Amino acid sequence: MTTLSRSLTTLLVALALVACGGGDPATPSSTPGGSEPTATAGSPDAASPTSSAPASDPSSPGASVEPSGGAEAFTCDLPIVDAGTAPIANIVDVRVGTHDGYDRLVFEFEQGTPELTLDRAEPPFTQDASGMPLEVDGESFLGLVMRGGTKQLDSGESSYDGRTEFDTGFPMLVHAVEAGDFERQSTWYLGLAEEACVRVLLLDEPPRLVIDVER
Repeated sequence: MTTLSRSLTTLLVALALVACGGGDPATPSSTPGGSEPTATAGSPDAASPTSSAPASDPSSPGASVEPSGGAEAFTCDLPIVDAGTAPIANIVDVRVGTHDGYDRLVFEFEQGTPELTLDRAEPPFTQDASGMPLEVDGESFLGLVMRGGTKQLDSGESSYDGRTEFDTGFPMLVHAVEAGDFERQSTWYLGLAEEACVRVLLLDEPPRLVIDVER
């Protein structure tokens, strides 16, 4: 067989293989149905988990949540006394709020909570240490004494320069006023619409004294 004959024979055999469907075995087939692979967790196309909202601060004025499990129940048995966690606890904020079933007064401190006594009180009231008369609105009254709870700093400045009197207009806690901050002892009076039971909460991070007045 001549060289030309051999070349023609080889060409005819190759054409026959193509006609029978013989392809390149190295060519990958497409995904069935033409669909794209599904994204998996951790891949750029995977959906990110939704972050949860921060929990409400139960001592903030707008908080409506009840304190978590283990909170003290309301009591009408006074006085309430606590030894505190710090000999000196500088006041950095005072605020009030009203909620479903109770009104709230909150003291926030820097170092910890001070030694405190919450008891029923009777007028006439006076200011510490001047002895000048102090008017407190209400029909029933509570007195709060915080030994070591103070605005006074060693530098002579104040750790808190906000309000020291709240005419709240709340259903039960109608008035809260500071009677004095003398020798690192603060005294406050709470004026109530009528005699009521209370709940005292001591919270951390930051340190807070929470007084809830039931209605």
